[in-house]
Parts: sequence; C-alpha cells; structure tokens
Amino acid sequence: MDYRKNAEKLLYEFKGDNYLYGRGVLDKIGSTAAKYGKKCVFVRDIFPGSEKFLDSIRTSLKKAGVEIAGEADGAKPNCPREDLYRITDAVKKFNPDVLISFGGGSTIDAVKAAEVLRTIGGGIEDYFGTGKVKEALVKTGKKLTPHIAVQTAASSGAHLTKYSNITDVHTGQKKLIVDEAIVPLIPVFDYEVTYGSPASLTMDGALDGIAHCLEVLYSAAGNKDTYGKISEVAESGIGLVVENLQKALEDPSAKEAKDNLCLATDMGGYAIMLGGTNGGHLTSFSLVDLLSHGRACAITNPYYTVFFAPAIEESLRMVGGIYKKAGLTKADLDKLKGRELGVAVAEAMFELSRRIGFPVRLGDVKGFSDKYIERALEAAKNPQLAMKLQNMPVPLTADMIDKYMGPILEAARDGDLSRIINA
Repeated sequence: MDYRKNAEKLLYEFKGDNYLYGRGVLDKIGSTAAKYGKKCVFVRDIFPGSEKFLDSIRTSLKKAGVEIAGEADGAKPNCPREDLYRITDAVKKFNPDVLISFGGGSTIDAVKAAEVLRTIGGGIEDYFGTGKVKEALVKTGKKLTPHIAVQTAASSGAHLTKYSNITDVHTGQKKLIVDEAIVPLIPVFDYEVTYGSPASLTMDGALDGIAHCLEVLYSAAGNKDTYGKISEVAESGIGLVVENLQKALEDPSAKEAKDNLCLATDMGGYAIMLGGTNGGHLTSFSLVDLLSHGRACAITNPYYTVFFAPAIEESLRMVGGIYKKAGLTKADLDKLKGRELGVAVAEAMFELSRRIGFPVRLGDVKGFSDKYIERALEAAKNPQLAMKLQNMPVPLTADMIDKYMGPILEAARDGDLSRIINA
C-alpha cells in the first residue's frame, strides 16, 4: 500500500472540501469565518514561533471584515477544568458569531466544551458520556456557535472529532464528552505550523496517532460492517508513522516526513470517528499528571496488545506487517498465533520506541509509583468510562478489572509481558 496516497484519498472521503489542510492555508481562515458572521473570539496557544502564524490569522480575518472581539489564552495540557471555565467566561463576555481556536488538542477541546456551557448552561459533569450535548440541544432548541478549529500539532486529531477531554487536576482524573454536536464545523491544519515542533511533541503526537488507529482497529475485530474501512484507515495511519517518525526526528528539516505525520494523525482522527478506543486511552486518563496523553497510550498499548491477541489475530498480522516492512521485527508472523503473535507485535512496537529514545515501561517514567495503577483500576470501574471497557475486543466488566487489568498495568510497570493473563 502507498500509505500517503491512500491517506489522502481517505481524508477527502472523510471531510471532502470542508477541511483546510496542507501547507500555507491559514490565510483562508478569514474568508471562511466571514461566512458565519462578523465577530469572533480567538482562543489561541502561544509557543515559540507561533506569533507569525497568529498574525497570519489576524490579518486574514481583518481583510475579510471579521472583528476579533476578544482573544484568550488556550488551555494547559489535558485541559484542566480551571482553563475550561476561564475560556467559557471569555466566550460569554464577547458573545461571538464564530469561534476560532488555535492550538493542540487541549485548547480545541476546551473551546468545544466552553461553547456547550455558554449556550446550553449547566455544569460540565452534565455532559460527560455519550450524546448528552445533542440531547440537551434538542430539548432546549438551541444551536452551538460555529467553531473553526486550527490544529497546531500532529497528534490528537481534535479538530476533526466529537471528543472533548477535560481534567480535574485535584483528583488527577480525566473525563470525556463524546458527541457529534461538538465536532468543529471547519477544521484547519496548516502543516507548516508543525515544522518547528520539539522532538518530544513530535514523537508523542505521532504515537498518539498510532494509538487512535490501533485501538479502534482492535475494537472493530469481528465486526463485518466496520472492520474493512477501519482496517484501511488504520493501516494508512500506522504505516505513515512507522515509515516517517524516525526521519522526522533525525532531520528536523524533513518537511515531507512531517507532512506525512500530519496525515497519519488525521487518520487517527478519522479512526476515532469510525469506532472507539479502549485500554490505552482508558489508562491514560489516570496518568494525566505524569505523562502526556500520547505518551501514556504509547507506553501501555503494547501490553494491551498481548492481552487482546487471541481475539485480534487478523489485525495483528496487518499491524505486524507494517513494522516488519520497516525492519522492526524479524518474526515470521504467519506462523504465530494468539498470545505469541501478540508478543511479537508488542516487541516490534517496543523496537520503534527504543530507536527513537522513547520509554517502553511505566517504571522508567520519573515520578511513577503504584498509586497510578491503583488510580487507573479504580477509574476503570467508573460507569462514565464504561464505553472503554465495552470497546475492548476482550470486553471487561467492572468486577473483572482487578483480575485482568491489574496484571496488564503491572506488566507495563516492569516491562514484563509474562505478567499478562489472557482471559
């Protein structure tokens, strides 16, 4: 498969002409915003090198006759509730016709949730779970303000998706809104914004893209209606990361490799609109004060791979083939089955991580302790996160968490796949 060519085809299938992406697209934001009104609120991240991109957006808006009624700082990583409430207040104050967010997943997620609170009211807890925003909109007859979401990192795909992750920093727990109603009306991704990204963000974001593709692929195992399309999306996304991540890290000027990572993480965004994530994402919600979301998923997914292996052999042969093509494993995948196949694929995933200097076990992460395992096990029993358990190719119920998820996380702590117990 030509991963890039296929990803471009799939991306057009996903968003059509309703997506501004590629190099040098920021100057189109003004004319796009003008279709929805004359006054906007601009919520933006600020980072080294961001000012020239922010100025491009401001200039584009001015030329199109769109007033920036107010600007607000974006959200910190994992979108703490305090940032959500601050951004909500800013949106309420200026009452815009259109919202523009410029940032990574946390800032885009914050604007999604802030508009829900501004327009519908209530508390953020009212909307955690699936479909509750749409339900409230139908009940009240209200409509959300158009949102132009400008992505700045090859990572979460938040500009394309129905998810908003919000964190309670006091408990260290992340919760999730899942709702078609909060998908940004106009997504924007100018690849040039990512060219100056530090290596840590590049690798975290790219591996987050793999996590989205991988977990949705695993969840779709056995579903004849969805597996074919999800498999195609996942293969393109994972393939682009595996082929390009090392190049992008070794040569910061490798623009084509970085463009390919942007496409790859958009495939991750497409994947999570087609299906659901599971183990890695569920665990990451309890590691928010320790690791970035992408890093938490990337460390734990190889261990979930071994646990799921007997139920996902077809998926593992495809994924393993991508890593083998890249020289990351010599295993004869066609001769392996079940757990042994899962171990081989997990080891290939470890090999990519080692080559880019990425940790392969939680025990190597500064500040990690068993309290994080205890927190993750407790969170997995929360009914608001039950969708992640249900999305597992080996479904778990709350009373199975300690027996099966406990050993997975202990294995991830120690880097010892033998600890994992298959159901």
